[in-house]
Amino acid sequence: MKTTLIRNGHLMDPASGVDAPMDLLLRDGRVAEVSAPGASVTGPEAEVIDASGLIVAPGLIDIHVHLREPGQGHKETIATGTAAAAAGGFTAVAAMPNTTPTNDTPEITRWMQAPERGASVRVFPIGAATHDLRGEVLNDYAALKAAGAVAVTDDGHPILHDEIMRQVLRAATLEGLSVIQHAEDTRMTGGCSMNAGPTAFRLGLRGMPPEAEYGLVERDIRLLTELARSTKAVPHLHVAHTSTARAVEAVRQAKRDGLRVTCEVAPHHFLLTEEHVGAYDTNAKMNPPLRSAEDRNAMIEGLFDGTVDAIATDHAPHAAHEKLVEFERAPNGITGLETALGLSLRWLHQEWKMPLSRVIRLLTAQPAGLLGFAGRGTLVAGSVADVVIFDPGAEWAFQAKDSKSKSKNTPFDGWTMLGKVRWTISEGRVVYSA
Repeated sequence: MKTTLIRNGHLMDPASGVDAPMDLLLRDGRVAEVSAPGASVTGPEAEVIDASGLIVAPGLIDIHVHLREPGQGHKETIATGTAAAAAGGFTAVAAMPNTTPTNDTPEITRWMQAPERGASVRVFPIGAATHDLRGEVLNDYAALKAAGAVAVTDDGHPILHDEIMRQVLRAATLEGLSVIQHAEDTRMTGGCSMNAGPTAFRLGLRGMPPEAEYGLVERDIRLLTELARSTKAVPHLHVAHTSTARAVEAVRQAKRDGLRVTCEVAPHHFLLTEEHVGAYDTNAKMNPPLRSAEDRNAMIEGLFDGTVDAIATDHAPHAAHEKLVEFERAPNGITGLETALGLSLRWLHQEWKMPLSRVIRLLTAQPAGLLGFAGRGTLVAGSVADVVIFDPGAEWAFQAKDSKSKSKNTPFDGWTMLGKVRWTISEGRVVYSA
């Protein structure tokens, strides 16, 4: 059995309410003991990590990443994507199903988790809601769950037909799976490449109206309400990468109404606006697009008032040649696993005074709870030994060229971050150190 003692650190575990100097003893992939400094006794075989002056927290959890395998290894592999995750302090990631072929069978779900993939951290596959993401025929949710899928979604291919969405919500609820919706009415966004607004007008680009997002969120909540009235089971609808003020407000009202509706926000949507597209910068092109300052401010408000349940990166790597084209032809998406913590600490905590424990909760306990990651997102005795150790006062500049990811498509190249990851421990194994 492998034993590791993390001593002299400041343990911050929002799920258990611990925010104090504590030692942490890890044994055989689990937290064996949480004790006052110097109280733990270990044998000579124990590896000791001195965390003096550092924060010791549960490993970060990202419930929205694209690892590109199978089939798109020129962008990213499970090995490179999880190496980037480890460098960013993440110990668990939920991988979206828009792979090639689509992750809509138990075989692909199991393939993604096989040791041969070389993952540094735990990968939780999310299964496709419908066959080949076509929004027509539901997949076998029981089989997907048995193979390890933790939720279902047609991410990137929103479910537009009301009756299909009803079926998805009903079937997923029966299997105890969450339904994640990429809220975009593609009937309103065809041929569009950024947010509809003054920047799109100036650049001569067709813009995605905010209605395309919030209209579908409101539709899904209406369908969820109808289903909740007709069944004893409680459906869980999760809105991915929320970006508009009205979508956040719709989620806020659904929570007030007692519905199980949750949402996530990505760092780029609480930091950037449509103006960051600049002169057709394809590293600022994503879907949903960067929105107005009003929308961006609504994301910040939602994070502070508790409407937003988690920070998720929507890590979406693309090869350099794919982004080095005209703006309208470039694929959507940016990388995010190595910058999420540093950006959140720099802006939410340092600039906007969100308590550090709340930032950590948005990256650990709350995402763990959304998808039912038992034993993760906390460091109580008996939990999974997923740990991040970081220097909360260290300022550093992110350099895309040094990224562990296979791709470098980020608008945050050169940005100053706060909070440097020193160690990442996944299931008791040190998977990153600096």
